[in-house]
Amino acid sequence: MIDNLKKILNEDQDPKAIEKITSKLENLLMSNEEVGYIAVQKKPAITVFPDSIVVTNKRIILCKPKNLGLSMGFMDYDWDDIAGTFVKEGLLGSDFSFSTKTELTHTVDYLPKNQARKLYTYAKEQLDILKNGVSINVNPVPDTEIEAAVEVAAAAVEIEEVPTEEVIHFAEIISADMIPPVQDTELEVPIPHHEKKLSELSKDELFDKLNNYKKLLDNDLIIQGEYDRLKNEILPFL
Repeated sequence: MIDNLKKILNEDQDPKAIEKITSKLENLLMSNEEVGYIAVQKKPAITVFPDSIVVTNKRIILCKPKNLGLSMGFMDYDWDDIAGTFVKEGLLGSDFSFSTKTELTHTVDYLPKNQARKLYTYAKEQLDILKNGVSINVNPVPDTEIEAAVEVAAAAVEIEEVPTEEVIHFAEIISADMIPPVQDTELEVPIPHHEKKLSELSKDELFDKLNNYKKLLDNDLIIQGEYDRLKNEILPFL
C-alpha cells in the first residue's frame, strides 16, 4: 500500500489526507484488489472534512467523513455496474460523475483538475478492460490536448450567454462509446435503457427513477427538454 501511494500522490494532494483514507481502506480491500488512484475534494474555502473518491481495479469507492471526521462512510460500485463516467471542468475545480446501470448518478465536486483527469483516465481504462477483456494502456490526456479540444468545441457550438457574476468555462469529457447519434443541435448525454417497463415498476421505484433524472439535469448531464420528456413518460404511472 505504501509503495502504491508514491504513485498516487501528486502536487495537488495532501499526503496526510491520503494517508488517512488509505489507513481506513486497508481492511476494506479484497484479495487481489489494488488502489489505482485517489482524488480528494478541495473547495475554495478551507475544507476540514473533504469527501474523496477511490478507484481500484475492482470498483469505485466513495468516502464521506462522518461525526466530525471521527468515522468514515463508504459506498462502493463494481465496474460492471458502471454505465459511464464524466468530468466537468470549471474555474474552481472539476466535478467527477459516474452513472450506474440502474440509472443512479453520483458526483464529487471541487476536485483539482489534475486529479479529476487522472481519475477519468483510470476509470476509462477499467471500463475498456471490462468491455474488451484485455488491459489497454491509457495515458492521461495532456492538458494541451484538452484545452485545444475545448477551443474547437467552443468555435463549433454557439453557447447562449447567461448573465452571472462569474462565467465558468468547462470541458466535458465523455467516453466515445457513450455518445448517441446527433439528432438535434444540442448535445445530449445518453440515458441507460430501462431494465423494466414503467408499468412494471412500483410507485417507489418510479419516484426513484424521477429523482435520478432530476439529478442528471441538475448536474448538466441531460438537457431540460430530455428531462421533461422522461418525466412525462413516468407521470401517467404515478
